[in-house]
Amino acid sequence: MDRDVVKNVVSGVLVVDKPVGLTSHDVVQIIRRGTGIRRAGHTGTLDPRASGVLVVLVGPAVRLSEYVSATDKRYQATIRLGARSETFDAEGPVVESDMPVDVSEEQFNDLLKGYEGTIQQVPPPYSAVKVQGKKAYELAREGKEVELEPREIDVYNLEVLEWAPPEVVIDVYCSSGTYVRSLANDIGEALEVGAHLVGLRRTKSGQFTLRDAISLRRLRDAFETGSWAQHLIPAAEALSDWKTIELDGEQFETVKNGNPIPAESGDEGWARALSPEGDLVALVEVDNDEWRPRKVFFTT
Repeated sequence: MDRDVVKNVVSGVLVVDKPVGLTSHDVVQIIRRGTGIRRAGHTGTLDPRASGVLVVLVGPAVRLSEYVSATDKRYQATIRLGARSETFDAEGPVVESDMPVDVSEEQFNDLLKGYEGTIQQVPPPYSAVKVQGKKAYELAREGKEVELEPREIDVYNLEVLEWAPPEVVIDVYCSSGTYVRSLANDIGEALEVGAHLVGLRRTKSGQFTLRDAISLRRLRDAFETGSWAQHLIPAAEALSDWKTIELDGEQFETVKNGNPIPAESGDEGWARALSPEGDLVALVEVDNDEWRPRKVFFTT
């Protein structure tokens, strides 16, 4: 397909299995170069040491970013007990190590369950959280004391996948904004043995799992052959858990021009409005018994 045409018509989602060693921005840059589309962005940073599901919106679909970024995440986290780290992960220096780990799997499980539910979590000092206009990690690297305010997060499920002290592999199902390395550090403090994160793999982001993801190597090959578009997932799928309004021909014309359509009794909140062909036309919200378009995507 001609690249100028691609820039104008392509909109969707590329789900990449990010390898260790690259930043999320690195992956976005690779996709921009490979597709020829500058309008692309990820929906939730993965640190260079982490791997797994990275959702990248391409074309007009980038306007979904604020909604897709807020979706729940799932991780496979490897925690090392008996050692504390300044950064709460293996990136920074270990400040205390070889602490005795006299903890049974049952004790660990009991403690783990205490972190499920809606909890308050303090972000790591080495994070991108802004403090007085500067990122926390910038202040931490300058040797300045960083005091961050706790944030409310939701942890839906924590489960031990592998118990092999001093390392433990756990499944973490949580809301967006959760710092798994803070969780690792907090667990170590509660056990009084210290702990830090040594491995992280995102297995799910919103509606997308590793089964939906393509490896970066395969995606690069697809860029070379010009077949990458076959891996593009329709933008509507990014919010497939939302209420769906299937528009008829007349409604489609109305909504794509930014005009409201009647809502049914009991309708409330937000929904995605799809064309008769199943394409995402707009995100709509109930207002005075009408579905009002808040973001329109289909403008041709």
